[in-house]
Amino acid sequence: MSAPIPTRVHYHKQARELELGYANGESYRLSAEYLRVYSPSAEVRGHGPDTEVLQIGMKYVGLQNITQTGRYALKLHFDDGHDTGLYSWEYLYDLATHHDAYWEQYLRRLEKAGASREPLGIPVKQV
Repeated sequence: MSAPIPTRVHYHKQARELELGYANGESYRLSAEYLRVYSPSAEVRGHGPDTEVLQIGMKYVGLQNITQTGRYALKLHFDDGHDTGLYSWEYLYDLATHHDAYWEQYLRRLEKAGASREPLGIPVKQV
């Protein structure tokens, strides 16, 4: 069975969260940081086994734009310039329904690497 297609997609700018609502009443809010560190792009996931790149310093990342790609995905344009990777409906639903486990996995990876969610410097955003 394929994942449901959201009937509502809304970005809460101040909270930096993407809300996905479904016809069955389910609703999920995913932080831009979470979406950024789990980007489906090759830049993040790598080009083969064990080539994933740990994303650090993404705590305050937000979205500049969201565009639909066909009938199967969203393209998220992050304010740090990252805009590669297509978030299919299946991938978004997987991220939403496994949020807690994936987030804990990310935090463990950061800790193991001695890295942080905090940016290394003062974030500069385009206006």
